[in-house]
Amino acid sequence: MSATLLFKIVLVLLLLFIIFNLALALIRMVRDDPNSGKPMSHYLGRRVLFSAIVVILLVIALQSGFLAPNPRPY
Repeated sequence: MSATLLFKIVLVLLLLFIIFNLALALIRMVRDDPNSGKPMSHYLGRRVLFSAIVVILLVIALQSGFLAPNPRPY
């Protein structure tokens, strides 16, 4: 398994985890009981944190040449 493929798998898993945290925040927002479990801001904060990690990893990978962007169409 190449390192590039492993990096892409990690990015996809992080994106799925971001969607999972967004769904947990939605469920938390819809529930009526405010005293059960963690607040909605906990899940939204984790989503923002992991989104920032994904962006930083992508920028580092593109700048170091580990990943190559698609060529321009013109």
